Amino acid sequence: MKNTNERYVWLDVLRFIAIFLVVCSHCCDPFNLAPDAKNNPDYGIWGALYGSFLRPCVPLFVMMTGLLLLPVNNIPPGKFYRKRILRVLVPFLIWSLLYNLFPWITGIVGGDQTTVGTFFPYSIAYGNVPSLGLSDALVNIARIPFNFSVYAVHMWYIYMLIGLYLFMPFFSAWIDKYSRKTTEMFLVIWGITLFLPYAYQYISTYFWGTCSWNAYGMLYYFAGFNGYLLLGYYLNRYNTLTLGKTILLAIPLFVIGYAVTYTGFSHMIANPESSEEMIELFWTYCSPNVLLMTIAVFMITQKVVIESSFWKKILANLTQCGLGIYMVHYFFVGVGFLAAQKMAVPVPLLIPVAAMIVFAFSWIIVSLVYGFIPKAARWILG
Repeated sequence: MKNTNERYVWLDVLRFIAIFLVVCSHCCDPFNLAPDAKNNPDYGIWGALYGSFLRPCVPLFVMMTGLLLLPVNNIPPGKFYRKRILRVLVPFLIWSLLYNLFPWITGIVGGDQTTVGTFFPYSIAYGNVPSLGLSDALVNIARIPFNFSVYAVHMWYIYMLIGLYLFMPFFSAWIDKYSRKTTEMFLVIWGITLFLPYAYQYISTYFWGTCSWNAYGMLYYFAGFNGYLLLGYYLNRYNTLTLGKTILLAIPLFVIGYAVTYTGFSHMIANPESSEEMIELFWTYCSPNVLLMTIAVFMITQKVVIESSFWKKILANLTQCGLGIYMVHYFFVGVGFLAAQKMAVPVPLLIPVAAMIVFAFSWIIVSLVYGFIPKAARWILG
């Protein structure tokens, strides 16, 4: 294992990768959801190629959370919750409010439903028609405690993250007590649960004890993102492979995972009878194919060494701005895609170019807020 300072440098690199992959992933939305996608088959091809490649983004975030916070030693749950949950909850509420008010504000300044659709592709996906009314905006705001809306799709992650934070003090007690071998046993059982989405689709809707009156099957208590939490902790603590062995292992893992992800998604998207759930099946974060890709990216990034003080400073700033970038970037996804189109960027490069525009603009805005009002920025942006 590397020394503490060096280890956190590679972790900053991993954070950059994860954030940029998230932005790229959302920049696929216009490819896969906008009206142009139906009229341009190249959109579907490149949307599938890029979208499948980007699936490790969220699991990498969860692994970093586990790496940094597990085990939660000598911190009472109440104190841990105040420190961690408040840091994401306040910005989440502020930005969820702004996202849901955007359609109404658009109408006030003379925009229309097309404008809203340009900013938020999900608002026009699957036959949705965005509303510019204040009453509908207030309904969406009232629903924030229960779920996200089509204007704040990326906020699904915050609900999940808060759930992980609630779980971590109890999970930590177990991690503190048991050995590496027991930890590996949990990860193996968790790995089996990653096949459940496919079992439900291809074997039976109800599996291992689930039925119309029971959603909690045999391995329910091992399933979910908690496995990624533990995996981040485990690989940080026990991965001692050399760079050469890491590359020899990571490349096949990523290639296999990507091949399954892309092939499965392309098959589903080509089937006109596929439901929304079927289309998302091979893109499911908690699936074996996405796990393979995520492990590959994580392990290779662990071997990154950066000596330049300039880049260390840049990456440290990104770490400070990371949550803020996540909060604000979805405002610019549609606009970034439109800007890339106006620049006559070739279709195969539209997604990465749009992502670079969105990422840079979001980072600049968040950095400026931290620069001018640092104390307030922590509450506004996280």
